[in-house]
Amino acid sequence: MPRTSPPVDPLEFGVPMPPIATARFAIGDVVRHRLFDFRGVVFDVDPVFANSEEWYEAIPEDARPRKDQPFYHLLAENAESSYIAYVSQQNLVADDSDEPVDHPAIRGLFDTFADGRYRLKREHRH
Repeated sequence: MPRTSPPVDPLEFGVPMPPIATARFAIGDVVRHRLFDFRGVVFDVDPVFANSEEWYEAIPEDARPRKDQPFYHLLAENAESSYIAYVSQQNLVADDSDEPVDHPAIRGLFDTFADGRYRLKREHRH
């Protein structure tokens, strides 16, 4: 008869289990920030906040998002530049402009843009 291990209690390791959160956006989706004038394409999703505490504390307290929600890594652009942004789900909305995002890293990750979203290159899919 095979031995079974007892279930692992995540709190035993100091990692609280977050409530189940559903990501509203997927890799390749084009989104825009709800409050600030920038948009971007999602290239990674964290189910909950996974950046540094220093980064989080730098956000003004009255504007800090909850940590128990998906956070998105974006190849972002605004009128002046392109950059990488890390944004909470509560601060993003779908971008319905059907315009591509102008970021130099897009061609390295995505191969096509159609119907308002990007398709990951085959070598980046798993």
